[in-house]
Amino acid sequence: MEFSSTPRDIDVLLARYAESHRNPVNELIHFVCIPAIVFSLLGILWAVHPVVALLVVAAALVYYVKLSRPFALGMAAMAAVMLGLLNMLPDGTVLVTSIGVFVLAWIGQFIGHHIEGKKPSFFDDLRFLLIGPLFVLSFLYRRMRLAY
Repeated sequence: MEFSSTPRDIDVLLARYAESHRNPVNELIHFVCIPAIVFSLLGILWAVHPVVALLVVAAALVYYVKLSRPFALGMAAMAAVMLGLLNMLPDGTVLVTSIGVFVLAWIGQFIGHHIEGKKPSFFDDLRFLLIGPLFVLSFLYRRMRLAY
């Protein structure tokens, strides 16, 4: 049996993403801010209509399945929790809360990159907006000794 020495796309993308996320403070900021950004973006979409948020999650999961089924499963679980929380919030609070969290989390991200001394990865490749959550999830998977 032969094994390919060609790295998987997910491994290449995570390695490229990690190049501008080596500072421990920046990493910590990302561990907090990336999930907050995902939650707030889903909240903004939820405020438009819950079906819009579900469609965006479904589209992202299609991309994640192509990269890594274990990551797609983790992201599906995370999205389910976030959508459940959004469903529990009073209708009038979802948009305002989401916009506030979105702005604060992005400020945190840019502070982290200032500390890092490198620009955010998505400035070079928009795919990294979808890779950021996987970068955070990869730390959890490695800690739990889960393959991705």
